[in-house]
Amino acid sequence: MVNRQTADGVIEAIEASGRHYRDSIPMIASENILSPMVRRACDSDLHGRYAEGLPGRRYYQGCDDFDTIEEVGIESARRVFDCRFANIQSTSGTNSNMGALKSLAKPGEKITAVSTADGGHISHARMGAVGVRGLDLITYPWSEERMEPDIDAASSMIRKEEPSVALFGQSVFLFPTPLEELADAAHEVGAKVMYDAAHVLGLVAGGQFQDPLREGADVMTGSSHKTFPGPQGGFVISDSEDEKLHRRLNSGIFPGVCSSYHLHHVAGKAVALSEFEEFGESYARDIVANAQALGESLASEGFDVIAEDRGFTESHQVVTRHGETDSGAGKVAAATLEKAGIITNMNMLPGDTKALSPSGLRLGTPELTRIGMGTDEMQDVARFFARALLDEEDPSSVRSDVKEFKGDFQTVQYCFEPGPAYPGL
Repeated sequence: MVNRQTADGVIEAIEASGRHYRDSIPMIASENILSPMVRRACDSDLHGRYAEGLPGRRYYQGCDDFDTIEEVGIESARRVFDCRFANIQSTSGTNSNMGALKSLAKPGEKITAVSTADGGHISHARMGAVGVRGLDLITYPWSEERMEPDIDAASSMIRKEEPSVALFGQSVFLFPTPLEELADAAHEVGAKVMYDAAHVLGLVAGGQFQDPLREGADVMTGSSHKTFPGPQGGFVISDSEDEKLHRRLNSGIFPGVCSSYHLHHVAGKAVALSEFEEFGESYARDIVANAQALGESLASEGFDVIAEDRGFTESHQVVTRHGETDSGAGKVAAATLEKAGIITNMNMLPGDTKALSPSGLRLGTPELTRIGMGTDEMQDVARFFARALLDEEDPSSVRSDVKEFKGDFQTVQYCFEPGPAYPGL
C-alpha cells in the first residue's frame, strides 16, 4: 500500500507541474511543448524497444517498421536542414556534442570554444563533453559589447593554437556568430568547424538566423526540443561530401555514446520534422519577432536589456540585467517572478563568476509563440514583469492576472492537429 501511495504521489506531482506551467507564463529559452501528433509518437510501444545500428543494418529483429520511421526522419531532416547527412538518433544536444567530438578529435588534442562565463554551454567546458573527451580547451576572446567572439582576436588565437576542432555556438545566444571569418581561420590550420545550434536549430532550419553549413561549419549539432519543436533529443548534421566523415559521425553516436537511442523519441522527431517542413518557417519568424518585441517592451518598462544598441536580439532569447556583477540579483528576480506566475531562469552575464548568484535573466519566446502569443502579447508580458519587479506589487495579485491572461493561450499551434498545450489537466 505504501508503494502505491508513493506512485500516486509521483502522479500527483506530475499533474501539479502541468498545472503550474498551464497557469503561468513559461519563458525558459531551452523549453518547448509537443504537438498532439508528436505526443502520440512518443507515448507508443516504441518506448520499450531497441534498434541498435542503422536502418537495414540492425543488431535486433523486429525493426522493419522502425526502419521505415527512421528512414522517413532522415530524409525529412536532409530537406529541413538542406544537408547531405543527418543522424537523428542522439538522445540530447549534449549527447550530440559528445558523439560529434568523439568523431572529430582525439583525447589531448586542442579545441577552441566560447567560455561558459561568456554564454557558452556547459558541454563546451571541461566540466562537460569537452572534458569527458579529454580535450585541451582554449576559450575565445570575447566582445561584451557585441555578445560574440572578438573576430580579429579569436581568428588570431585559432591560427596560433591550431586546434583540431573550432567549436562555436552558445547557451546565451542573441546574435548569429561571425562564422565565415572564424571558419576561414580554422580551416587554414586544418581544424574541423563544429557549430552547436542547440538553442537556435529551429531558427536556422526556418531560415531566420544564420546558415552554418553554408558559412563554414563541417558539422552542426542541435537539440530537438528548443526552437526546434520536437521531443527531447538531438541531431548531428553535415553537408560535407566526405562519406568517411559521415561514417565517423554515425559511429560517434552508435556505438559511441548511445546503445538504445529512445525509439519513441526518434519517431517523435520524424513527426516533428514533417510538421516543421509545413510550419517551421512561419514559426521561426514569429519566435524572433516576439523576442524582439519583448526586448523593446521590457526596455520601455525601464529594464536594463542587454544589447539594446543592436536591437536586443536576433534569436529567441532576451537577456536582462538586474543588479551588480555576482550580486545574485538574477536569482532574486527569477524567484520573485515565479511567485508572480512567470517562469524564467537566472543566468550569468559577462563579468559574472558565480553561476548560483548571477546578475541576469535569460528569457525565451518559443513556448509563448507556440501557444499563439504575438507581438502585442509581449507588451502584456513586459507589463507583468514590471508589476512584479519594478512596482513591487504583491506577487499573488500579479499571479492571478497572469492566470487569467494565460487562459486564452492553451492550444498548441504550428502543427498538423492543433490541440491542448497541457493535456490531461
